[in-house]
Formats: sequence, structure tokens, C-alpha cells
Amino acid sequence: MAAPDLVFDGPTDAPLTIALAHGAGAPMDSPFMAAFAEGLAAQGFRVARFEFPYMAERRVGGAKRPPDRAPVLLEAWRAVIAALGPRRLVIGGKSLGGRMASLVADEAGVRGLVCLGFPFHAPGKPATERIRHMADLATPTLILQGARDALGNADEVAGYDLSPAVRVHWLADGDHGFKPRRASGLTERHNWDEAMAEIARFVSGL
Repeated sequence: MAAPDLVFDGPTDAPLTIALAHGAGAPMDSPFMAAFAEGLAAQGFRVARFEFPYMAERRVGGAKRPPDRAPVLLEAWRAVIAALGPRRLVIGGKSLGGRMASLVADEAGVRGLVCLGFPFHAPGKPATERIRHMADLATPTLILQGARDALGNADEVAGYDLSPAVRVHWLADGDHGFKPRRASGLTERHNWDEAMAEIARFVSGL
């Protein structure tokens, strides 16, 4: 598979590049993805975004398409990693994009993995099939997770078998997109900024 088209933010001479894939339902230029790409670029990182084939085809045909099957998504990630080179690369993304990145991180030999709202399970179905590989993951990993994420909240994830290489940072009262409830006194932007600060610390330490 040829590498998907890449969109870059940040300095070309940055010591590390962070490649981010989108979630299942929104493209690489969604407000969430744009905010993280631009915010991390402003902190001195080079950020690359891309779209999986099904999402790229939406731009051409306009019709909504379901996500490609896992082998296609994984091959897209492998093509992106080959194009950018793993040695100075951190991979990850929103939900589906981050989960697919977690499945290729060790084999690709990338520097790190950053997941923005990891889909530990399907909504209302707290099974652990999706994360069996996370028990043995060797790649340094940071997961940013809303504390009340319907796809894996703080109480559920506390009981999961995750590798010592994985650190989960909880965003107060956040949902799957890190948005808190109004009564919390927090804002979505507050949680986004906190997540970006944690990513910057994590990546700088690699």
C-alpha cells in the first residue's frame, strides 16, 4: 500500500515527529484533531496527520463509509511509518486510530505511542478482547483518557492487565472526547490543554 497523503504542522527540524490518525467517525481535520496537531506543533513538535482509505474516500464520494477492516487500517499505519521512518517517530491518534497504532508499535520499532481516548471496549460491552496485546506492549505508551469515557472509564481500566510500559493519564470528568460536564466546573478546552501538556512531557522524555 502506498502511504496516505500526510498533512504536517510544526517545524521540519523538530527532533521528533508525532503521527496521528483519526477516530472512526471524524476526519483528520476535525476540531479535535486540528486542535491537537496545532497545539503540539506550537510546542515544537512536528505533527503528521493522515486518513485511512475509507475516510479519504468520503472526501471524494461524499457518502459515509464504515471503517476499513483491520488489515487495511494496519497496512495504512505501516505505510505511514515507512514513509516517516520509525527512529524519530511517535505514533498514535484518536480512538480507532490510536488502537490501530498500538497493534503495530512494537513491530515497527517506533519511539513511542500516544492514544487519545483509547477504545478499551465497545460501548456497554466491557470485554477485554481489544486489549490483550496491551499486557505485553514494550513501546513506551501514554494513554489520555476521560475519567467517564464510555469506552473505558477509570473504574473499569483499573482492573485491566496493562504492560508496565503503558501509563494512563486521566482527564477529570471527561467523556470519549475529553469533554466534561458543565457541573464539573471544567471545560473541554481545559482537558484538551492538559492532555497536550502531558503529551509534550511524555514525548520530550523519550
